[in-house]
Amino acid sequence: MSPDSTHDSSGHATSRGDATADAPDAGGTRDGGNVVLRGTDLCKTYGGSLPFTAATEVLDGVNVELYGGQITGIVGANGSGKSTLLKILAGIDSADSGTVERIGDVGWCPQSSRLYERLTVRETFELFGTGHGLDDDAIEDRMHDIADRLDFVSDLDTLVEDLSGGNRQKVNLGVSLVHEPDVLLLDEPYTGFDWETYLAFWELTDDLKASGTGIAIVSHLLRKRDRFDRVYELEDGTLREAERDE
Repeated sequence: MSPDSTHDSSGHATSRGDATADAPDAGGTRDGGNVVLRGTDLCKTYGGSLPFTAATEVLDGVNVELYGGQITGIVGANGSGKSTLLKILAGIDSADSGTVERIGDVGWCPQSSRLYERLTVRETFELFGTGHGLDDDAIEDRMHDIADRLDFVSDLDTLVEDLSGGNRQKVNLGVSLVHEPDVLLLDEPYTGFDWETYLAFWELTDDLKASGTGIAIVSHLLRKRDRFDRVYELEDGTLREAERDE
């Protein structure tokens, strides 16, 4: 993890890069977007350290670039290494080799929520907002905006442990947005959403894209690939860019 990257005990991450040490080359653009996060020659292997155990290579020289104002999809089978890749890009995990360059704040939404069960939703936003350096008024404004858009205003004073699975996932997503990150890394973000929330999610991500946020969405299945500016497929440790209509 870079000196400018931190993550809290819930697993959500922020990376506060600067224009020197952590920043990708500002000249790198694609279709009008600046590079906001770059992974180069990333390798990761699990296991194999004990006798008679086989090593599993999940990332084998992976290269990926994320651009501001674009939505990137990363698809692959279960166990293909998608979540590992996202954790490395977020600074939660480290690669065995390779580099990750970041600029701006990074928001990370893990596949499984790691929220504190005995906090209310409101207290959860206060915790994460404070961790990101926001003042009380900013936290309140962001919390209500996100809760209104994802329809969980009525649950703000509900304990996390009492939330339905769908509403828990809304909060899991919401706290990754509280600090208005420049780069948003989402791991299976709409699992458990009903149809209305699914549509609200895409409306929200489209607005974030329009504001210049770079977004990566990881899933084992990407529906309506035309929603994405680019799609990568991860298989056998290798990431390749795919046609959006494949």
